[in-house]
Amino acid sequence: MKKYNSFYKDLDAGITVELEVLNIIKQKYPKAYKIDGYFSGYDLFVPELNIGIEVKSDKKSLETGNIVIEIEFNHRPSALSVSTAKYWVIYDGISYHWFLVERIKDCIFENKLKAVEFIGNGDTKSKKAYLIKKSILYKYQE
Repeated sequence: MKKYNSFYKDLDAGITVELEVLNIIKQKYPKAYKIDGYFSGYDLFVPELNIGIEVKSDKKSLETGNIVIEIEFNHRPSALSVSTAKYWVIYDGISYHWFLVERIKDCIFENKLKAVEFIGNGDTKSKKAYLIKKSILYKYQE
């Protein structure tokens, strides 16, 4: 039951962050909206620019110093592997960091990073992800 509660607590927190990012975007692009339901491509859409934006929250990075960039869940491509977003916005518990998706991929490639496999807090299945030091990843932000 604990993992179940943790999942929904994390989901609620993630939705809150998505809505905060949406409010920031709507100041300049008022037609922007949140995608309803599950869609692996992105969380927010900006019709004025015809682009999708993925929003991630990683408050645990305050403790670890790493941002988790997932690429696989339950042995299936996920997150960065399937995203069709132009931008990712990562909230680290303090501030929002904006990245072109290609720049995150550049960071992984240029720094020769290796994915690790683990079962995340609140998950029951394994994931593969890059654990990227904030000091490295943040050099690639917009």
